[in-house]
Amino acid sequence: MNDPKHLAREIISGRRLGRDDDLGFMVTCGLDGLCEGADMLRRHFCGERADLCSIINGRSGRCSENCKFCAQSAHHCTGIAEYGFLDADRILDECLYNEKKGVHRFSVVTAGRTLTGEDFEKAVAAYRLMSEKSSLKLCASHGLLTQEQFFRLKEAGVVRYHANIETSRRNFPNICTTHTFEDKLECIRRAKNAGLQVCSGGIIGMGETWEDRLDMALTLAETGVRSIPINALIPIKNTPLENLQRISEQDILRTVAMFRFIVPQADIRLAAGRDLLSGCGRRAFLSGANSTITGDMLTTSGNKIAQDIEMLHEIGFDTKGGGDDE
Repeated sequence: MNDPKHLAREIISGRRLGRDDDLGFMVTCGLDGLCEGADMLRRHFCGERADLCSIINGRSGRCSENCKFCAQSAHHCTGIAEYGFLDADRILDECLYNEKKGVHRFSVVTAGRTLTGEDFEKAVAAYRLMSEKSSLKLCASHGLLTQEQFFRLKEAGVVRYHANIETSRRNFPNICTTHTFEDKLECIRRAKNAGLQVCSGGIIGMGETWEDRLDMALTLAETGVRSIPINALIPIKNTPLENLQRISEQDILRTVAMFRFIVPQADIRLAAGRDLLSGCGRRAFLSGANSTITGDMLTTSGNKIAQDIEMLHEIGFDTKGGGDDE
Protein backbone atom coordinates (compact mmCIF):
# COMPACT_ATOMS: atom_id res chain seq x y z
CA MET A 1 0.00 0.00 0.00
CA ASN A 2 3.04 2.28 0.15
CA ASP A 3 3.04 2.72 -3.64
CA PRO A 4 0.55 5.53 -4.44
CA LYS A 5 0.16 4.52 -8.09
CA HIS A 6 -0.54 0.92 -7.17
CA LEU A 7 -3.08 2.09 -4.60
CA ALA A 8 -4.67 4.38 -7.19
CA ARG A 9 -5.15 1.40 -9.53
CA GLU A 10 -6.77 -0.55 -6.69
CA ILE A 11 -9.18 2.33 -6.02
CA ILE A 12 -10.02 2.52 -9.71
CA SER A 13 -10.81 -1.20 -9.51
CA GLY A 14 -13.24 -0.63 -6.65
CA ARG A 15 -11.30 -0.40 -3.42
CA ARG A 16 -12.22 2.38 -0.97
CA LEU A 17 -10.12 3.58 1.92
CA GLY A 18 -11.61 3.73 5.41
CA ARG A 19 -10.80 4.11 9.06
CA ASP A 20 -9.43 0.58 9.30
CA ASP A 21 -6.72 1.34 6.75
CA ASP A 22 -3.28 2.61 7.71
CA LEU A 23 -3.26 5.94 5.87
CA GLY A 24 -0.17 7.36 7.54
CA PHE A 25 2.02 6.49 4.54
CA MET A 26 0.37 9.32 2.60
CA VAL A 27 1.94 11.77 5.03
CA THR A 28 5.46 10.44 4.55
CA CYS A 29 5.62 9.09 1.00
CA GLY A 30 7.16 11.06 -1.86
CA LEU A 31 4.99 14.00 -2.84
CA ASP A 32 5.48 13.56 -6.60
CA GLY A 33 4.27 9.96 -6.56
CA LEU A 34 1.30 10.80 -4.36
CA CYS A 35 0.26 13.64 -6.66
CA GLU A 36 0.65 11.46 -9.76
CA GLY A 37 -1.54 8.79 -8.21
CA ALA A 38 -4.14 11.40 -7.28
CA ASP A 39 -4.14 12.71 -10.83
CA MET A 40 -4.77 9.18 -12.10
CA LEU A 41 -7.82 9.03 -9.85
CA ARG A 42 -9.04 12.46 -10.90
CA ARG A 43 -8.83 11.56 -14.58
CA HIS A 44 -10.63 8.25 -14.05
CA PHE A 45 -13.46 9.45 -11.81
CA CYS A 46 -13.94 13.03 -13.00
CA GLY A 47 -12.45 13.06 -16.48
CA GLU A 48 -11.18 16.36 -17.80
CA ARG A 49 -14.16 18.44 -16.68
CA ALA A 50 -13.56 21.39 -14.39
CA ASP A 51 -16.35 22.79 -12.26
CA LEU A 52 -16.30 26.55 -11.59
CA CYS A 53 -18.28 28.17 -8.79
CA SER A 54 -18.55 31.84 -7.94
CA ILE A 55 -20.00 33.33 -4.77
CA ILE A 56 -21.51 36.55 -3.50
CA ASN A 57 -21.46 37.62 0.14
CA GLY A 58 -25.18 38.12 0.64
CA ARG A 59 -24.93 39.39 4.23
CA SER A 60 -21.71 40.47 5.90
CA GLY A 61 -20.42 40.73 9.44
CA ARG A 62 -21.91 40.65 12.94
CA CYS A 63 -21.80 36.85 13.09
CA SER A 64 -22.61 35.46 16.54
CA GLU A 65 -20.26 32.48 16.17
CA ASN A 66 -16.67 32.55 17.47
CA CYS A 67 -14.83 30.63 14.72
CA LYS A 68 -11.19 31.58 15.25
CA PHE A 69 -10.38 31.91 11.55
CA CYS A 70 -13.23 34.20 10.55
CA ALA A 71 -13.11 37.93 9.87
CA GLN A 72 -16.90 38.16 10.06
CA SER A 73 -17.25 37.01 13.66
CA ALA A 74 -18.55 39.65 16.07
CA HIS A 75 -16.03 38.22 18.56
CA HIS A 76 -13.13 39.67 16.52
CA CYS A 77 -12.50 43.31 15.63
CA THR A 78 -11.31 42.95 12.03
CA GLY A 79 -12.91 46.05 10.53
CA ILE A 80 -14.76 44.07 7.89
CA ALA A 81 -17.65 45.73 6.05
CA GLU A 82 -21.02 45.02 7.63
CA TYR A 83 -24.31 45.05 5.73
CA GLY A 84 -27.71 43.39 5.73
CA PHE A 85 -29.08 40.97 3.15
CA LEU A 86 -28.62 42.28 -0.39
CA ASP A 87 -31.51 43.11 -2.70
CA ALA A 88 -32.53 40.32 -5.06
CA ASP A 89 -31.79 42.47 -8.13
CA ARG A 90 -28.22 43.06 -6.92
CA ILE A 91 -27.71 39.32 -6.46
CA LEU A 92 -29.26 38.58 -9.86
CA ASP A 93 -26.92 41.06 -11.58
CA GLU A 94 -23.91 39.28 -10.13
CA CYS A 95 -25.34 35.89 -11.07
CA LEU A 96 -25.89 36.93 -14.69
CA TYR A 97 -22.41 38.47 -14.88
CA ASN A 98 -20.80 35.21 -13.75
CA GLU A 99 -22.94 33.19 -16.14
CA LYS A 100 -21.75 35.34 -19.02
CA LYS A 101 -18.14 34.78 -17.93
CA GLY A 102 -18.47 30.99 -18.10
CA VAL A 103 -19.02 29.98 -14.47
CA HIS A 104 -21.16 26.87 -13.82
CA ARG A 105 -22.46 27.51 -10.31
CA PHE A 106 -23.42 30.56 -8.28
CA SER A 107 -23.74 30.62 -4.51
CA VAL A 108 -25.09 33.16 -2.06
CA VAL A 109 -23.27 32.98 1.28
CA THR A 110 -24.26 34.79 4.47
CA ALA A 111 -22.53 35.44 7.74
CA GLY A 112 -24.24 34.21 10.87
CA ARG A 113 -25.23 31.04 12.68
CA THR A 114 -28.34 30.77 10.52
CA LEU A 115 -30.72 32.78 8.35
CA THR A 116 -34.21 33.53 9.65
CA GLY A 117 -37.21 35.80 9.27
CA GLU A 118 -37.12 38.55 6.65
CA ASP A 119 -33.57 37.73 5.59
CA PHE A 120 -34.50 34.14 4.81
CA GLU A 121 -37.52 35.31 2.81
CA LYS A 122 -35.24 37.63 0.85
CA ALA A 123 -32.95 34.71 0.11
CA VAL A 124 -35.83 32.55 -1.15
CA ALA A 125 -37.00 35.40 -3.38
CA ALA A 126 -33.50 35.85 -4.77
CA TYR A 127 -33.17 32.16 -5.61
CA ARG A 128 -36.55 32.14 -7.33
CA LEU A 129 -35.56 35.16 -9.39
CA MET A 130 -32.24 33.59 -10.40
CA SER A 131 -33.99 30.33 -11.29
CA GLU A 132 -36.23 32.25 -13.67
CA LYS A 133 -33.53 34.43 -15.25
CA SER A 134 -30.40 32.24 -15.24
CA SER A 135 -29.42 28.70 -16.14
CA LEU A 136 -26.61 28.53 -13.57
CA LYS A 137 -26.74 25.80 -10.93
CA LEU A 138 -27.65 27.54 -7.68
CA CYS A 139 -25.92 26.85 -4.38
CA ALA A 140 -26.59 28.28 -0.93
CA SER A 141 -24.63 28.75 2.29
CA HIS A 142 -26.69 30.07 5.20
CA GLY A 143 -25.55 28.20 8.28
CA LEU A 144 -27.56 25.82 10.43
CA LEU A 145 -31.02 25.84 8.85
CA THR A 146 -34.11 23.86 9.83
CA GLN A 147 -35.44 20.96 7.80
CA GLU A 148 -38.34 23.06 6.54
CA GLN A 149 -35.97 25.79 5.39
CA PHE A 150 -34.01 23.27 3.35
CA PHE A 151 -37.22 22.13 1.63
CA ARG A 152 -38.01 25.75 0.79
CA LEU A 153 -34.57 26.32 -0.69
CA LYS A 154 -35.02 23.25 -2.86
CA GLU A 155 -38.39 24.51 -4.05
CA ALA A 156 -36.85 27.91 -4.86
CA GLY A 157 -34.31 26.33 -7.23
CA VAL A 158 -31.28 25.61 -5.05
CA VAL A 159 -29.54 22.36 -6.03
CA ARG A 160 -26.61 22.27 -3.60
CA TYR A 161 -25.99 23.42 -0.03
CA HIS A 162 -22.63 24.40 1.37
CA ALA A 163 -21.78 23.56 4.99
CA ASN A 164 -18.10 23.14 5.83
CA ILE A 165 -17.18 20.85 8.71
CA GLU A 166 -13.97 22.96 8.90
CA THR A 167 -11.64 20.36 10.47
CA SER A 168 -11.67 17.03 12.29
CA ARG A 169 -14.09 16.16 15.06
CA ARG A 170 -11.19 16.13 17.53
CA ASN A 171 -9.90 19.55 16.52
CA PHE A 172 -13.24 21.30 16.08
CA PRO A 173 -13.55 22.56 19.70
CA ASN A 174 -10.15 24.24 19.27
CA ILE A 175 -11.60 26.28 16.40
CA CYS A 176 -15.20 27.01 17.49
CA THR A 177 -17.22 26.60 20.70
CA THR A 178 -20.51 28.35 19.83
CA HIS A 179 -21.70 25.37 17.79
CA THR A 180 -20.52 21.77 17.55
CA PHE A 181 -19.17 19.33 15.02
CA GLU A 182 -22.40 17.36 15.39
CA ASP A 183 -24.36 20.53 14.55
CA LYS A 184 -22.47 20.60 11.26
CA LEU A 185 -23.19 16.96 10.50
CA GLU A 186 -26.87 17.39 11.33
CA CYS A 187 -27.01 20.34 8.93
CA ILE A 188 -25.60 18.13 6.18
CA ARG A 189 -28.15 15.39 6.96
CA ARG A 190 -31.04 17.85 6.78
CA ALA A 191 -29.86 19.25 3.46
CA LYS A 192 -29.60 15.76 2.00
CA ASN A 193 -33.03 14.85 3.41
CA ALA A 194 -34.45 17.75 1.42
CA GLY A 195 -32.96 16.36 -1.79
CA LEU A 196 -30.06 18.81 -1.97
CA GLN A 197 -26.52 17.88 -2.86
CA VAL A 198 -23.93 18.94 -0.30
CA CYS A 199 -20.69 20.85 -0.64
CA SER A 200 -18.58 20.49 2.49
CA GLY A 201 -14.90 20.76 3.23
CA GLY A 202 -12.69 22.73 5.54
CA ILE A 203 -9.65 24.83 6.21
CA ILE A 204 -6.10 23.60 6.52
CA GLY A 205 -3.26 25.45 8.20
CA MET A 206 -5.13 26.17 11.45
CA GLY A 207 -2.68 24.27 13.63
CA GLU A 208 -4.24 20.87 12.99
CA THR A 209 -2.23 17.67 12.59
CA TRP A 210 -1.99 15.47 9.51
CA GLU A 211 -4.17 13.00 11.38
CA ASP A 212 -6.82 15.72 11.66
CA ARG A 213 -6.71 16.28 7.91
CA LEU A 214 -7.05 12.56 7.23
CA ASP A 215 -9.94 12.33 9.69
CA MET A 216 -11.71 15.27 8.02
CA ALA A 217 -11.42 13.54 4.65
CA LEU A 218 -12.74 10.28 6.08
CA THR A 219 -15.72 12.05 7.65
CA LEU A 220 -16.55 13.71 4.34
CA ALA A 221 -16.31 10.36 2.56
CA GLU A 222 -18.75 8.90 5.10
CA THR A 223 -21.26 11.72 4.57
CA GLY A 224 -21.28 11.22 0.79
CA VAL A 225 -20.70 14.87 -0.12
CA ARG A 226 -20.35 15.72 -3.83
CA SER A 227 -18.04 18.72 -3.59
CA ILE A 228 -15.15 19.29 -1.15
CA PRO A 229 -13.70 22.81 -0.95
CA ILE A 230 -10.20 22.90 0.49
CA ASN A 231 -9.31 26.29 1.94
CA ALA A 232 -5.81 27.24 3.04
CA LEU A 233 -5.87 29.61 5.98
CA ILE A 234 -4.89 33.20 5.30
CA PRO A 235 -4.29 34.48 8.85
CA ILE A 236 -6.38 37.60 9.44
CA LYS A 237 -5.28 40.38 11.76
CA ASN A 238 -7.21 40.56 15.04
CA THR A 239 -8.42 36.97 14.83
CA PRO A 240 -7.03 34.36 17.27
CA LEU A 241 -5.11 32.72 14.40
CA GLU A 242 -3.48 35.91 13.13
CA ASN A 243 0.05 34.84 14.07
CA LEU A 244 0.02 31.37 12.53
CA GLN A 245 2.61 30.72 9.84
CA ARG A 246 1.07 30.27 6.41
CA ILE A 247 0.88 26.69 5.22
CA SER A 248 3.39 25.64 2.56
CA GLU A 249 2.55 24.84 -1.04
CA GLN A 250 3.89 21.31 -0.54
CA ASP A 251 1.51 20.71 2.36
CA ILE A 252 -1.46 22.04 0.37
CA LEU A 253 -0.62 19.75 -2.55
CA ARG A 254 -0.22 16.74 -0.26
CA THR A 255 -3.60 17.49 1.35
CA VAL A 256 -5.35 17.82 -2.02
CA ALA A 257 -3.86 14.52 -3.18
CA MET A 258 -4.79 12.73 0.07
CA PHE A 259 -8.39 13.89 -0.24
CA ARG A 260 -8.57 12.55 -3.80
CA PHE A 261 -7.43 9.12 -2.60
CA ILE A 262 -9.98 9.06 0.23
CA VAL A 263 -12.95 10.61 -1.64
CA PRO A 264 -12.12 9.67 -5.25
CA GLN A 265 -15.44 10.53 -6.90
CA ALA A 266 -16.02 13.96 -5.35
CA ASP A 267 -15.16 17.32 -6.84
CA ILE A 268 -12.06 18.47 -4.96
CA ARG A 269 -12.43 22.24 -5.09
CA LEU A 270 -9.65 24.75 -4.50
CA ALA A 271 -11.03 27.63 -2.46
CA ALA A 272 -9.44 30.34 -0.31
CA GLY A 273 -5.66 30.49 -0.25
CA ARG A 274 -4.96 29.76 -3.90
CA ASP A 275 -2.55 32.68 -3.91
CA LEU A 276 -0.31 30.54 -1.68
CA LEU A 277 0.17 28.23 -4.67
CA SER A 278 2.45 28.93 -7.59
CA GLY A 279 0.61 29.60 -10.83
CA CYS A 280 -2.60 30.04 -8.80
CA GLY A 281 -2.88 26.31 -8.28
CA ARG A 282 -1.79 24.93 -11.63
CA ARG A 283 0.03 22.00 -10.05
CA ALA A 284 -2.85 21.30 -7.65
CA PHE A 285 -5.09 20.67 -10.66
CA LEU A 286 -2.61 17.97 -11.67
CA SER A 287 -2.57 16.56 -8.13
CA GLY A 288 -6.22 15.62 -7.64
CA ALA A 289 -8.16 18.90 -7.77
CA ASN A 290 -10.73 19.35 -10.52
CA SER A 291 -12.81 22.31 -9.35
CA THR A 292 -12.39 25.78 -7.91
CA ILE A 293 -14.02 28.85 -6.48
CA THR A 294 -13.46 31.69 -8.94
CA GLY A 295 -14.72 35.20 -9.51
CA ASP A 296 -13.70 38.63 -10.66
CA MET A 297 -14.59 40.18 -7.30
CA LEU A 298 -12.77 37.62 -5.12
CA THR A 299 -9.54 38.42 -3.28
CA THR A 300 -8.78 34.86 -2.16
CA SER A 301 -7.61 33.29 -5.43
CA GLY A 302 -5.45 35.85 -7.21
CA ASN A 303 -6.99 34.93 -10.58
CA LYS A 304 -9.91 36.32 -12.55
CA ILE A 305 -12.49 34.03 -14.16
CA ALA A 306 -10.98 34.36 -17.64
CA GLN A 307 -7.51 33.62 -16.28
CA ASP A 308 -8.74 30.51 -14.49
CA ILE A 309 -10.44 29.23 -17.63
CA GLU A 310 -7.34 29.91 -19.71
CA MET A 311 -5.10 28.11 -17.21
CA LEU A 312 -7.42 25.11 -17.03
CA HIS A 313 -7.54 24.83 -20.81
CA GLU A 314 -3.75 24.98 -20.97
CA ILE A 315 -3.43 21.91 -18.73
CA GLY A 316 -6.10 19.94 -20.54
CA PHE A 317 -9.34 20.60 -18.67
CA ASP A 318 -12.72 21.19 -20.29
CA THR A 319 -14.70 24.06 -18.74
CA LYS A 320 -17.76 23.90 -20.99
CA GLY A 321 -20.00 21.57 -19.04
CA GLY A 322 -19.07 21.92 -15.38
CA GLY A 323 -19.92 19.40 -12.73
CA ASP A 324 -22.40 16.56 -12.79
CA ASP A 325 -25.63 16.99 -10.81
CA GLU A 326 -27.00 13.47 -11.19
